[in-house]
Amino acid sequence: MSNAKQNAARPRKKASPAQMEGRRSVCPVACALDLFGDKWTLLVVRDLLLGKAHFKEFLASPEKIATNILSDRLARLVDHGIVERYPSTDIAGREAYRLTAKGLALRGLMAQIRAWGLANIEGTEARLQAES
Repeated sequence: MSNAKQNAARPRKKASPAQMEGRRSVCPVACALDLFGDKWTLLVVRDLLLGKAHFKEFLASPEKIATNILSDRLARLVDHGIVERYPSTDIAGREAYRLTAKGLALRGLMAQIRAWGLANIEGTEARLQAES
């Protein structure tokens, strides 16, 4: 039997929900890293935890994120329900950003990353404290 006939006779597997959503797998670590495993996203979350809310405030962070990257990361966080946009009460006609309950659930993870960095990476220091 030819390869074409053999392949046609085999039933195709249905795509898993993870594959249908463009995920590498259903592994929660892999899925979390797909969302915030780049070098910028958790820094945006850090800034939100520290009380930043406006685009210009994020741009003022010492890491100097580019505007296009910041726009992309904020949009991704909004799309995944980690951050929400709302009309700024400080600047008329502008939007601001804040963590949702899902985003606030990252506080413990961020504290552990901070503590690990302080304990294990020489020359690091915590200059700012997160809001309670």
